[in-house]
Amino acid sequence: MLKGIKKFLIDVFNVIYRILYGYAKWVLLFVILIVCAQVLVRNAFRSNIRWNQEVALLLTIWMAFSGIAIGVEKNLHIAVEMFYSWFPQPLQKAITKVVMFLELVVGVIFAYYGVRICISTSTSTLPVTKLPSTMMYIMIPISGICIVYFVLLDLLGLKKYKKTEDSHQKEAAKEEQL
Repeated sequence: MLKGIKKFLIDVFNVIYRILYGYAKWVLLFVILIVCAQVLVRNAFRSNIRWNQEVALLLTIWMAFSGIAIGVEKNLHIAVEMFYSWFPQPLQKAITKVVMFLELVVGVIFAYYGVRICISTSTSTLPVTKLPSTMMYIMIPISGICIVYFVLLDLLGLKKYKKTEDSHQKEAAKEEQL
């Protein structure tokens, strides 16, 4: 029973991670294309793409918040480690748990207040594209939910079983070193 739950959680993690990671790559590509197209149109045709700034801003916000979740999953966020290695092992483990707890709190805050922002902006629209203003903020709660999920998997010790592209690359690099 527990093994089935563990496998299910790992499979869900792998799917969520692949979607989030692939999504961030595509959003970055679209932001670059939109900005390049605007520069080309402005310089070559002396015109303007009306929606470019709004869409580029929207996608940049989405990319930033998905990047925060990916950073939590990969432990890439800024940390002060100058004295960390000097601490005894039990204290290092305690500090790591406190950091995970703080990440969990941040994820909950993102999820809770992100939903509140989305609800409060649901009746307005963006000025140029006329998309619902909620679209500007939707990645905040999604990012928060992903952060909570990734931290909980790490706390449960299930993160080490992930099967994503970057974990396969790390395994291949280890094999090459041997």
